[in-house]
Amino acid sequence: MTLSAERDAAPDEADDGVWLACIECGETFAPFSAIRYRCDDCDGLLEARYADPPTFDAFEGDGVWRYSAALPFEEGVTLPEGSTPLHEVPRLEDEVGVDRLRVKHEGMNPTGSFKDRGMTVGVRVAQELGVDRLACASTGNTSAALAAYGARAGLETLVLLPAGKVAAGKVAQASLHDARILEVDGNFDACLDIVQDLAGRGEAYLLNSLNPFRLEGQKTIGLEILEEFRDDEGRFPDRIVLPVGNAGNTAALYKCFRELVQAGAMAEDEVPKLTGVQAKGAAPMVEAVENGWADTERWDEVETRATAIRIGNPVNAPKALPGIRETGGTAVAVSDEAITDAQRALAGEGVGVEPASAASVAGLRKLREEGVVGADEAVVCLTTGHLLKDPDAAAEAGGDPEPVPNDTDAVLAHLSE
Repeated sequence: MTLSAERDAAPDEADDGVWLACIECGETFAPFSAIRYRCDDCDGLLEARYADPPTFDAFEGDGVWRYSAALPFEEGVTLPEGSTPLHEVPRLEDEVGVDRLRVKHEGMNPTGSFKDRGMTVGVRVAQELGVDRLACASTGNTSAALAAYGARAGLETLVLLPAGKVAAGKVAQASLHDARILEVDGNFDACLDIVQDLAGRGEAYLLNSLNPFRLEGQKTIGLEILEEFRDDEGRFPDRIVLPVGNAGNTAALYKCFRELVQAGAMAEDEVPKLTGVQAKGAAPMVEAVENGWADTERWDEVETRATAIRIGNPVNAPKALPGIRETGGTAVAVSDEAITDAQRALAGEGVGVEPASAASVAGLRKLREEGVVGADEAVVCLTTGHLLKDPDAAAEAGGDPEPVPNDTDAVLAHLSE
């Protein structure tokens, strides 16, 4: 799994130039003839592969499906999604002290998070496979996206949430989109264990990021960043900093870059450094990097106010860790206090995000202070969810309302104090 790897030859299992390949043993499988999440032979993670990865010239239109030439289908179950803004943040750029800083705000997707990109592809695959029940474990955003896209497709949706650990805004979304919500007495990783068991028994089609087609939609984040940043500044970013929970986005961006290098659309030395950020209370990926790129060890106890990344067993670590290493990136853990401070800083630029999103900026600040990130770097921070995903956290991070009398003069007097 290196950026310069030879392009795969299409196996007999290819379906219109698309197939699944095991990242561990290389075994290949037809993509839609059977439901499969892992390799039949070695239980390794699967990845979608293409006979002819496209260049930028192949992309037309808007949103995720602008990139249909890099996806398994020409169109999917869409709301629509993608085409999210790449914000300039001049005061934050000056404060951090980098050459250029942009913020890719995935909270501007239809359900308020990047998960919509994966669901537009994943639910389309579910239709191709002919399943009738979709399921996921979630810290909140996945459940909201799956419920919305499942409703759009007319499919039954089941979501398992850790009881008492999901922000109310996210539960409300899943509820209104008519998902069946099961609250599990356990953390996210326990929920995912159950969903994988249900999927293994044929009771539901799993649409967590263990599903390789989910990540196909999410890799369009990378395609958009590269196109938007290049148009803006005339070059690709040197580094992309992103929050890490289950590590699906890290894996998806690495795959995006590999395909572009293989297609000749970008040079290896143009590939951005992938830099992951976790909360200190849930940082198994950071631990693996600090331990010499060892395999991740499951954290059974995790806690952080950044609920979207409160995950102790990132299932995509075998895909994501090579991505960080091969691009010359790193991973860093930040405190909840640093995350909240970064959330306020983003809000000061008019960019409203939930706590987990702000981890990217908190991580950039820390790495800049430590000298890991240079002053000459052009950086994109990925923010993954809208601030209204967790309104309680937003209210806590913001200022308190000030009571005043019902009188204009009294209001003016209060303002002058």
